Amino acid sequence: MKNKVCMVTGANSGIGKVTALELARMGATVVMVCRNKEKGEKAAAEIVSSTGNKAVHLLIGDMSSQRDVLDVVKKFEDQFDSLHVLVNNAGGLVPRRELSVDGIEKTFAANHMGYFLLTNLLLSKLAKSAPSRIVNVSSSVHHYAKLDFENLQGEKKYGQFQAYSLSKLANVLFTYELARRMNGSGVTANCMEPGAVYTHFYGNSGAGLKVFSSLFGWAMRTPEKGAETVIYLAVSPEVDGVSGKYFKDKKAVRSSAVSSDPELSARLWKVSESLVKLS
Repeated sequence: MKNKVCMVTGANSGIGKVTALELARMGATVVMVCRNKEKGEKAAAEIVSSTGNKAVHLLIGDMSSQRDVLDVVKKFEDQFDSLHVLVNNAGGLVPRRELSVDGIEKTFAANHMGYFLLTNLLLSKLAKSAPSRIVNVSSSVHHYAKLDFENLQGEKKYGQFQAYSLSKLANVLFTYELARRMNGSGVTANCMEPGAVYTHFYGNSGAGLKVFSSLFGWAMRTPEKGAETVIYLAVSPEVDGVSGKYFKDKKAVRSSAVSSDPELSARLWKVSESLVKLS
């Protein structure tokens, strides 16, 4: 991975930090995108110390904020001429319906709109650097989601699990549509599920998930295990040219029937474009 530039969002802890660490260990130039400056600086310093790779950079931005995403892209483009791997990992879940600074339901804003806007703004850089790869972290809970465009942001009814599962379904639909649009460009797009990973995510997602993690944390995967497929999709020669697939444990598997509907993915793309005013 020497001479390769990789961006990882949500890189100060959990799967994101493990991914950034391993890419740095392989010799890549790693750009960590983190929401919290103090935590990001600490994680970056730990990665440099652990790997001896000083080509670890930090950009600060909240992926639920469109202005922050734009700022991250501008700062990245000011520093780097190429981008070979983009790992969209940052996300979250809010217990009660809350709007982002842009007036978008916050779970949807962070987990889907952040992926959508950041990726689209970096597509020209990825295409210029081809062959390049986009890896979107989704979840098995997308199987439980229903896509209702009249309640896309919980306007009529909100539940934290429903909001999260919908955002993870949106990740898959986005990946498939992106792969279709980038066909023949040298840019591949795949998504994956890491399994139930024991990270700080559960401690920051409301009382219900805190109780769940305290009871069943022993049975959950480590961040290292959860990151294995992310790293595989980012670097493995076995997936050269592979695009528009959903992976679990380093194998392409079927995603939900709803996620495989090209009309839904195209419609979601158009709705997402309008929400970020992207043309």
